[in-house]
Amino acid sequence: MARTTITLPTELLDDLKNMLGTSSKTEAVIVAIKDEISAKKIENIKKMAGKLEFIKTAEELRHGDHRLG
Repeated sequence: MARTTITLPTELLDDLKNMLGTSSKTEAVIVAIKDEISAKKIENIKKMAGKLEFIKTAEELRHGDHRLG
């Protein structure tokens, strides 16, 4: 884990901590960062909607892997 020093407004950190229900400011920042990363990943996946072409059917994807048999 990296140790980083940043300056954040106390009120903002307190609001975040209370909103997330975390026991520490560090935990609140970690949860907020993870949530933001997750939201961006979902956003990027949604942007791909209609842009991908699948050459296998869902059935082939589910049962077509010979390594699973």
